Amino acid sequence: MTTVNLQAHENEKLSMRHWKMVFVAGMGFFTDAYDLFIIGVVTAILMPLWGLSIWQVAVLNGAALVAAAVGAITLGWLSDRFGRKCIYGFEMLVLFFAALGSAVAVSFTMLLIMRVIVGFAVGGDYPTSAIVSAEHANKKNRGLLVLMVFAMQAVGLIVGPLIASGLLSLNIPLEWVWRLLLGLGAIPAISVFMLRRKLAETPQFLASQKQEELKHQQRFAGSVAVDDIVRGKPSKRRRAITFDPREVFAKYKFVLFGAAMSWFLFDIAFYGNSVSSVLILKYLMPQATLVTKTLTTAAVFFVCALPGYILAAKYVDTVGRRRMQILGFVMMALCYLLMSILNGEMVWFIIFFGISFFFVNFGPNATTFLIPSEVFPTSIRASAHGISAAAGKAGAFIGAFFMPVVLQALGLRGTFLIISGICILGVLSTLVLPEMKGKSLEL
Repeated sequence: MTTVNLQAHENEKLSMRHWKMVFVAGMGFFTDAYDLFIIGVVTAILMPLWGLSIWQVAVLNGAALVAAAVGAITLGWLSDRFGRKCIYGFEMLVLFFAALGSAVAVSFTMLLIMRVIVGFAVGGDYPTSAIVSAEHANKKNRGLLVLMVFAMQAVGLIVGPLIASGLLSLNIPLEWVWRLLLGLGAIPAISVFMLRRKLAETPQFLASQKQEELKHQQRFAGSVAVDDIVRGKPSKRRRAITFDPREVFAKYKFVLFGAAMSWFLFDIAFYGNSVSSVLILKYLMPQATLVTKTLTTAAVFFVCALPGYILAAKYVDTVGRRRMQILGFVMMALCYLLMSILNGEMVWFIIFFGISFFFVNFGPNATTFLIPSEVFPTSIRASAHGISAAAGKAGAFIGAFFMPVVLQALGLRGTFLIISGICILGVLSTLVLPEMKGKSLEL
């Protein structure tokens, strides 16, 4: 693809082709969210059935997060090395087999292994889906399209508990319920795999491949014709880009630091807050049942978090990525600070808790996914996004495992003061990032 055609692609009007891409990529994110978070319901069922200890439950809940970091780095690198089309979709095939394997697990060890594989596949989908979405999008609506893909995560988070509630209400034996919950995740995974294999290679990668072919045409005799690349045919002689990425990474090291660090800090605050939400409500409503606390948390999500997803997608191309991320971090920090002050005022506490959830999604939960797909050149875009996503999963692991401990040791006031400080650090890490609103991906 020539430079003129690449410019035409980025200036293209929004069309059905773009929405098809959103559906194909977004259904994968729906599947990711379902498979990743349904384990919370499953472990609650398995604790009495298998006699699991609290540490075994913690390991099952956290194993996928660690594996996701490895998957993000690995599949991001492979996408830069061999092309988006070559890799895209296979993470769903891995997820399909892992979901089936989880459903037929006969021991804690087998289930743990399957959950590690699930996490690897889910982590790999972060850079691959983000990059494919960004590179197939037009310039004007790129933020909207990428965040519409990301918003499908919210649908997966809603559907999982609804299916679990439905199965539990049918009085099906619990031994079957948890297996059905894990196995159902395989159905959308295999469907998405087949759809993704039909997507064309992205224009940016084809242009990058063309540049490499022209650069090395004297070294590689019989390299493909430029016309083949223009028509979207990948190289048959040389399957991989052969550039040395160290030089490119060195040039963008500060941008990579900003993208990775802001995602890392956000996920500490976000996962710590989310995982601890029921514990937090326990402090505020000690007499309430677990069902009441869970429904209160769900209500906060429906009323506050879901609109944040939608409005972030709608306005990110107007507000700008960097500004939205800074706004989100600042409002989160302010809400957490007020929550630490309003220690015992339940009504005001829940109000600010809900506002913080809105700005989580109308802010860094969306933008930390979008920004790394835009601020790096094509040659390292997927790798850099994978590294940033892996940093986020590391933060999620820290938040999920250590925030309940901090909550128990320091109480609400100390916990939210710490989270507020983490959000301020998130603001500082965002300042090194460029604004990509309305700009070409060709840096």
